[in-house]
Parts: sequence; structure tokens; C-alpha cells
Amino acid sequence: MITLESVSKHFGSFIAVDSVSLHVNPGEIFGFLGINGAGKTTTLRMISGVLAPSSGKILLDTFDMSSEPEKAKAITGYIPDRPYLYPKLTAIEFLSFMGELYRVPSSLLRKRIEDLLEHFGLSEWGAQLIEQFSHGMKQRLATAAALIAEPKILVIDEPMVGLDPHGAQRLKSSLKQFAREGMSILLSTHSLHVAEELSHRIAIMDQGKILTIGTLEELQEQTGSQTHGLEEIFLKLTQNETQTRSSRPPNN
Repeated sequence: MITLESVSKHFGSFIAVDSVSLHVNPGEIFGFLGINGAGKTTTLRMISGVLAPSSGKILLDTFDMSSEPEKAKAITGYIPDRPYLYPKLTAIEFLSFMGELYRVPSSLLRKRIEDLLEHFGLSEWGAQLIEQFSHGMKQRLATAAALIAEPKILVIDEPMVGLDPHGAQRLKSSLKQFAREGMSILLSTHSLHVAEELSHRIAIMDQGKILTIGTLEELQEQTGSQTHGLEEIFLKLTQNETQTRSSRPPNN
């Protein structure tokens, strides 16, 4: 459902993403991990069409993001790490605006908005201005907006930021349900316990490259850490990569 083939992104001489290839299956929650500056957010922005890759191919379902961007974006919901919500709109107005952007039929949109507000515990706030919302409420509203067109693909960057325990649990339960219904979910997070709980497979990225991809059991086998959880595996892999880089002689 999501396929990256040797995708790279350069900013001048800086290589932010270096020949990344991966595939996310229908109904799969795919955890995307890395330290700050690893290239995760840049990769997610390319998948969502916010940034164009310098090279490589991105396919969402059967649509090539470079040649069929509208069709690719129409089946994709994207929740950035810092979503912007128009503060002078109400929640209902904002979701209506997003539904119109995604061309949700007007006959379905009102019911869709009601269902999403109820699902994310925002029904009583539907007519309130977004500027009155707490950070957690804004995060839930951004998630609802990403789901307004019932996308086949959901791309999420740091979904749990600002959520209280109840909101986080609601979102995790929702993601599991969406995956059971066939949605492909690419989840970037610094919360390793969230990735371990939700992900069917996990990719660990560092310095713009994918270090490894696999299930937790496969990562445990690769690192010889059969009794360790994801945190220990992540620290071991990224520490090894850092030590490898520091041991290389400087370029002359």
C-alpha cells in the first residue's frame, strides 16, 4: 500500500534521506523510529506530498506521488508533528473545510463529522473556536481531520504528543481498529513503548538510512537480544552506528 523505492532527499549538499526503500502492507501498523535528525519527518513529508524527493519513487496504493499526486493524496491522511489548525474556526467548520478539500459528498459529510467528533470525545466542543482548545484536544481534532475522507493510508508523526492517558489509549485503540479494517498506517514516534505495543513491523533509521526492518522478534534475533524489548534494541543499533561513524578516519 505504501512503497518507497530508493527515495532520497538532498538540501544542497546535505543528504537528509539516503536511498530509503520500504513497503507497508494493507492492514499493517508500521513503526518508523530514529533519533532526532535521523530523517524520519522528512521521509513522512515526502510520502504525504509536502516535499518532493530528490530521487526515487513513492507509490501510495497504485498511485505514483510524482505523476498522480492528487490521486495519491486523496487516499492518504496525514498528521504532522505540529499540525496547524485555524484558530478562528470552530471544530465543525474546520472538519467541514477539510471534508470539502477531500471532496467528501455533502450528503455524507455532516454524519462523518458527527461520528468523528463523538469518537474523539469532542462532540460538546464542536461549535467552539479551536483557539479555546487544549493542546490534546487540538491533537485529537487533527486526527479527526486526517480521517475525514476515510483514507486507505494514514501517516502519523508523533501522534501521542499532548494527549492525556485517556486520549492516548483512545487513539491506540482506534489505530488498531483501523488496521483491522485494512488501513495501512505509518507511525513515527519517539515513544518506543508505543511502537512496541502497536507495530506489526518496525524500521529504525539513522543518518538518513534505514538500519533495519522487521518484527520485534526479527530485530531481537538480528541483534542477539532475544530477551530484550524494543528500547534495548534501538539503543544498541543506534549506538553501534554512532560508534562506527566515529571510528572512521576523517575525509581529507
